[in-house]
Amino acid sequence: MGKIPSSFRSMTSTHLVKKPTSCPLAPPRDPRNRIARRESVKISHHTDQVSREPLRNPFKTPDLSDAKSLFNSIAATSRIPLDLKFHNSVLQSYASIAAVDDTVKLFLHILKSQPGFSPEHSTFHILLSHACRAPDSSLSNVHLVLNLMVNNGVAPNQVTTDIAVRSLCESGRISEAMDLIKELSKNHSPPDTYTYNFLLKHLCKCGSLDVVYEFIDEMKETFEVKPDLVSYTILIDNVCNSKNLREAMRLVSALGDAGFKPDCFLYNTIMKGFCTLSKGSEAIIVYKKMKEEGVEPDRITYNTLIFGLSKSGRVEEARKYLQTMVEAGYEPDAVTYTSLMNGMCRKGASLGALSLLEEMEARGCAPNACTYNTLLYGLCKARLMDKGIELYGLMKSNGVKLESSAYATLVRGLVRSGKVAEAYEVFDYAVDSKSLTDVSAYTTLEATLKWLKKAKEQGLAV
Repeated sequence: MGKIPSSFRSMTSTHLVKKPTSCPLAPPRDPRNRIARRESVKISHHTDQVSREPLRNPFKTPDLSDAKSLFNSIAATSRIPLDLKFHNSVLQSYASIAAVDDTVKLFLHILKSQPGFSPEHSTFHILLSHACRAPDSSLSNVHLVLNLMVNNGVAPNQVTTDIAVRSLCESGRISEAMDLIKELSKNHSPPDTYTYNFLLKHLCKCGSLDVVYEFIDEMKETFEVKPDLVSYTILIDNVCNSKNLREAMRLVSALGDAGFKPDCFLYNTIMKGFCTLSKGSEAIIVYKKMKEEGVEPDRITYNTLIFGLSKSGRVEEARKYLQTMVEAGYEPDAVTYTSLMNGMCRKGASLGALSLLEEMEARGCAPNACTYNTLLYGLCKARLMDKGIELYGLMKSNGVKLESSAYATLVRGLVRSGKVAEAYEVFDYAVDSKSLTDVSAYTTLEATLKWLKKAKEQGLAV
């Protein structure tokens, strides 16, 4: 909920040029030349053996003259023509340890010394990715590589734009990526939807909403690159995370005006925003709207709604939606029941929440650590220490870790009841199970003991 779907993440996070951990650089070796054999680092007799046994980076230092010498040695002793893949591997290996300008100089050296070398997009994309990751606010190296492309008859395309934008964004240079995508759109190729949305997502994380909208308007008016459904989902997710729900609803209307229909994920995102702010009524309005639009709710929809209503103290309504969820064919899970338990504990109905534990187990739904800790906190908060201690014993036998709030409430309840020895035992379990650090667990216990001592000295009821 509230995040870009995994299908979209996979599409926007795949690198089109991958940086290999190792590089099968050298061609088959000539057994007559021992010097070349040593410098080429275990060159194989057969190319298929090279592919099976990847080599380490043969460039030991970023020194350009050494790199040229090594390349010349390999080229001079090779018994087969050096292909594009080999030359790209050379550049990729050297780029991993050298500066951008030296990598470009090695490229020019290869181009000059190898008449048969005809660089393609993949070659320049290696240089471009390296240039975009270099700390250069002026983007001079990026422009140098782009000019090299054009001068060698290789026109930048959408893949070029994608690699440049991704490399800049991954280096935290969002503003430069925004400027470059406009420049490439004007002179060469506008981005595809994946690149556009990738940059939009990073802009939403780092920039103000005004900057994001200005970028969208400029791309639409100048280059006819328009936002799609994924773009609107990114925007809505961003404003919901910023708790700007009014803007989220405006974007839903704008999305419809643009000819798109909100999907279940988008509605869930907005519902989550309202539920986080404990606005259960607004979440129900969104739920009803999606039903009216013919969008079928899924398990996340119901879990979100039940969470929001429970958080707002509207547990009875939440239970009604639990029944609706079952009738729709979705079995409640640990998230569903934990939300209900939390709501009931907030209302002081901790025993009712405990009965839900039996109900969920009867349905074959296994409680998780969050379920147990929610219940333990509620029982101890309600001073139902016998039930709390019993539940703690169950948690301990199952190896369930204690969360800090549940631990603190249990320890305070035990100390208040005069069961200091038991409180120390809980402290030992919290440390041994690595639920909390030694310092955190002991600080809580020590503060509770001091509080009890002070309360008794002042004659206060505990």
